[in-house]
Amino acid sequence: MPKITYVDHAGAERTIEGSVGATVMETALRNNVPGIDAECGGACACATCHVYVAEDWIEAVGRAQDMEQDMLDFATDVRENSRLSCQIKITPALDGLTVTTPAQQG
Repeated sequence: MPKITYVDHAGAERTIEGSVGATVMETALRNNVPGIDAECGGACACATCHVYVAEDWIEAVGRAQDMEQDMLDFATDVRENSRLSCQIKITPALDGLTVTTPAQQG
């Protein structure tokens, strides 16, 4: 199973095995990862699962599509590498992915 590393805004790391086909958000929620609120449950209808994708993973993960970009307008401290973790599906190619949560969601 692919391993995803979640880094909180203070730098604490937590590596979790994710299931192929699940999202980075679902994996975080199942494992009580702090910093990902996911108020809409993964419907891309809020911006409370905002993460920063590590620079060396941006190409593998891909850029946000239009609907996701629209929701990121509601997020705090959006950057070039911002994504909503509900929109990142775990694949074998994402083994080793690192994402960082912002200091606050929403």
